Amino acid sequence: MIASVSALQSPAQWTWWGVPGWALFSVITLLGTLGFAYIVKRRLAPLLAAAPDPRFDHPGQRLGHVLQFWLAQWRHPRYPLAGVLHILVFAGFLILAARAFTLLILGIDDGFAMPGLTGEAGRAYDVVRDYAATVVFACMVFLMVRRAVFRPARYAGKPGRAADAIFLLALIAVLMLADAVYDAAQAAAEVQHGQAAELPATFSMAWLLMGWFVSLPVAALQRLHLGGFLAHEITFFFLLCYRPFGIQFHVETSLFSIYFAKLERERLKPVRWGVSDADLGQVKSFGVKTFTDFTWKHMLDFYSCADCGRCAEQCPSKAAGRPLSPRLLTTKGRDYAFAAWPVLGKCRVPNGECRVEAPQRAQRDAKDECRLPNVDGRIVSTNGAGIYSEDEIWSCTTCGACERECPLLVEHIDKIVDLRRGLIDDGKVPQTLQKPLKALESRGNPYGKLEKKRGDWAASPTSARGGQSWGTINVLHHPNGADTLYFVDSISSYDDRMQAIARATARILKRAGVKFGILGAAEKDSGHEVRRFGEETLFLALRDENTEAIRASGVKRIVTSDPHAFNALTHDYTDVPPVEHISQVLARAVKAGTIQFQPVNDGQFYAYHDPCYLGRHNEIYDQPRAVLDAIPGLKRVEMKRARDRSFCCGGGGLMLFYEAKEEERMGVKRVRMAAEAGASVIVTACPFCLANLEDAIKVAGMEGKMAAMDLAELAEKQMAEPGSETRATQARTHTSGGLR
Repeated sequence: MIASVSALQSPAQWTWWGVPGWALFSVITLLGTLGFAYIVKRRLAPLLAAAPDPRFDHPGQRLGHVLQFWLAQWRHPRYPLAGVLHILVFAGFLILAARAFTLLILGIDDGFAMPGLTGEAGRAYDVVRDYAATVVFACMVFLMVRRAVFRPARYAGKPGRAADAIFLLALIAVLMLADAVYDAAQAAAEVQHGQAAELPATFSMAWLLMGWFVSLPVAALQRLHLGGFLAHEITFFFLLCYRPFGIQFHVETSLFSIYFAKLERERLKPVRWGVSDADLGQVKSFGVKTFTDFTWKHMLDFYSCADCGRCAEQCPSKAAGRPLSPRLLTTKGRDYAFAAWPVLGKCRVPNGECRVEAPQRAQRDAKDECRLPNVDGRIVSTNGAGIYSEDEIWSCTTCGACERECPLLVEHIDKIVDLRRGLIDDGKVPQTLQKPLKALESRGNPYGKLEKKRGDWAASPTSARGGQSWGTINVLHHPNGADTLYFVDSISSYDDRMQAIARATARILKRAGVKFGILGAAEKDSGHEVRRFGEETLFLALRDENTEAIRASGVKRIVTSDPHAFNALTHDYTDVPPVEHISQVLARAVKAGTIQFQPVNDGQFYAYHDPCYLGRHNEIYDQPRAVLDAIPGLKRVEMKRARDRSFCCGGGGLMLFYEAKEEERMGVKRVRMAAEAGASVIVTACPFCLANLEDAIKVAGMEGKMAAMDLAELAEKQMAEPGSETRATQARTHTSGGLR
């Protein structure tokens, strides 16, 4: 980067109101830097009072996350327009960082040149940064208009937030414009003096301004040159110190938030880091009850939220009209942190905001003593006194749509589960959940049915195909030659309709040549939803009983037809064999030719619904579709929201018992999505999804027009008998089947 020549007097040489330029800008730089450091210190206060969270392991993997999600902006293009604009602005910021630093030093020392950016390298950089500044300015103007006039619905929120966003965008635009004016005036003066001017890049903003400035007198150019520089410096430090007060604080915090993000996204946060399951009895309080019960990383998430609304737009609970928005879950936490730990003054909460007493841990330091009016101090309430309402916290299905969409890897589910743990610990359990939770504690299933009846579904001598015998199914009390356990879980064991999935799964395993058995009465509920609803001790009891029975069976792998059980056994259990979903077994058997299918000739169109805990949480998308596409004649269509953007059916497990406040059922919305795609049959691979979708078809008045079935049921129904002439390989063309 080439230092300015003498056509105009430099800001460092100029005398400003009787003060030498170098002295003035030294003071501005010092005050701006100290001000920012103080504001950041105050913003760190709640994090220092927060619960611990070990996030310093695996630095190489964490650095990879930074390169992928921060530097490469991996998730931003999922929203093409906003994503491309953000990438352009982000790239511009990276390019202009060296320029901003150079200008700060030039105000003090006009002979400074950035190391490595002199000579040809400097001239090349100047061209690139001219275009970068122009692009960033254009993006700011477009984004301001978009926010003010064409604002997407996902940006709607707290009054004043849109104005704050526009103001921040305007500051960045002023920053770009001021730099261009500073450069353009210098170049215009050099042209007037006949010097070998280093002109701004052609068609850049500075180049256009230079064309307007070149006819101005030198005195006017001097004023523009100095005014542009002063405006740039003041705007730079004002913006730097203002960002920690609003949504653009993520500019500073996002890199750290992404670096410290969870590496195993599907593993829930434990009740208390550093406390083993065996020692949980010594923990006096479970979950999050006061603000600093959140971990420091979760508070960092509050700061890092860009308020883009992507999470809320993808959230099925919000779409159904439930009182939950993942975006507000985060921004409410940030607003409270800002109010409770203000930059100036003692910790307080202003009138009209959340009246929550800050935790005692924050009162250890007299400087940060919190004196807030609510003596209860709980952050979840039913009377509006807390940050969150109970209905808000119970409305989440933990489907993971918010976390999959967030470009900054903000973690919502762990916060929800921790808040539920706090409610459960205080005995605040929704009435509709009390009975199934008690039944799980006493009987090991939410229906309260006898343990000895858990395996009754297997006593049926016939399959779903009308009287064809399948033999017997072993109950594995100890090793007996079976190498595979079919873990059925509660709904497929006890629900009359879902038992058909269990029978279909058993017949598929037999046809695939798998030596398997079940645990029968020894099996308990997997505890998947028990844990996600905050009942950690009950989950641990269920997990330990199941683990003991699984290990006693001597099996080498587990197969399940329930994605919730699959997720629990894979991520919540330890010391159990590898786990597969039946769709994976099916896909492998179809590929090997062990299972072949008869043709479908019903003329209907089939749409596959991705269960949240099979697809989004465990990324099993292709195997179920491969099975469908292997059925001759089957016509498959895709719903608009599919794969990792699949729309939750309404939640499984205990969510079946919870009566949520909503405008329209999620399942009804999903059924309509299938109809819009042209489907008349919805195929899923989860008993909970099937229960919700079949009920939704009735509620939507679409009986006779739409049907739902499980993948295992469809596969079992279409399986060709041994010796059949049908070959699966004949089906794998898109002329007779496959995706339309």
